[in-house]
Amino acid sequence: MLPLITEEQSSLAFAEIFQDVHGWRKNMIHYLKEENPEINTAILEAAKSTELDPKAVALGAYMTYRLLEMASDEENQLQQQLEDGEA
Repeated sequence: MLPLITEEQSSLAFAEIFQDVHGWRKNMIHYLKEENPEINTAILEAAKSTELDPKAVALGAYMTYRLLEMASDEENQLQQQLEDGEA
């Protein structure tokens, strides 16, 4: 099951992303090449395979990945805190 993305996480991500959209997108390309190359390849292929602006398609996919990553990290931290509190 996918983690719930909160309004706070969205606000933080958008603040980060919209400071420099083009630079952020390029950084995500390099980050995902290392972190999850299969996802990166899928994003780039999808961006090339539509009649839409490929940079906009990739930006949306990278934004979604980042939001899910943030939500997952927070969920994992909460779970760890609960486990540590029960120990």
